[in-house]
Amino acid sequence: MRLRFLVPLLAGIALTSSLHAQELAKIKGVVELFTSQGCASCPPADAAFRKLIGQGDVVALAYHVDYWNYLGWNDTMASKDNTARQYAYARTMGRSGVYTPQAIINGRDHISGADLNGINVKLDDFQHQGKGLTVAVNAAMKGDELEIKIGSGQGKANVVVAYFDKEQLVSPKGGENNGQQIAYLHAVSDVETVGMWDGKEMNVVLPANVLDKAGRRGLAVLLQSSTPSGDPAAIIGATVLTIGSDG
Repeated sequence: MRLRFLVPLLAGIALTSSLHAQELAKIKGVVELFTSQGCASCPPADAAFRKLIGQGDVVALAYHVDYWNYLGWNDTMASKDNTARQYAYARTMGRSGVYTPQAIINGRDHISGADLNGINVKLDDFQHQGKGLTVAVNAAMKGDELEIKIGSGQGKANVVVAYFDKEQLVSPKGGENNGQQIAYLHAVSDVETVGMWDGKEMNVVLPANVLDKAGRRGLAVLLQSSTPSGDPAAIIGATVLTIGSDG
């Protein structure tokens, strides 16, 4: 899976919207939903995903995949990179295939994305097993820069930033959800690796206008380990930021 590294630059435009960070202590874990506008089984998972975000204690990201486009509707948020991320998780977990709606929990396990109770049970179990978020990750505006602070801990991991749109309403004109209007939250539009963490405290500084591109309305910072082949694995730290007072 291709990784794109973002080089910190001086920002010419300051981000004026307020950013709200969730503290590590309030976050149970990370849920990545792989979904599609063309999949008939996905709307219940998209609805469960909204409730998950509403809990306020989960970093929740939606990745729209492109392999259901052949049914007659090209998902407006889908990308090959999102599909590649899902297949990379399958390799990490020793699976031969993928499905939608699939929820990946803390980069460690999977479950149906429509099973809200099951998702929360897995998150709680991981916390009790010491497989939750164990490294503090915070982000804040510093003038015209975005500063990410990562605490100390054990192991090594990538510092990954996933950019997402806050909410979009879509009315598919084909595929299995033809004629419906569906609200999609936290749809990831890009993922970038911005640094490497080796167990020591570190800061990563990015230009504030990273959120000013392509209509982005939020970002999540993931501290994520990887397999020897580079596929994503366990997530050990995370935070999420959204633009606006209702974020």
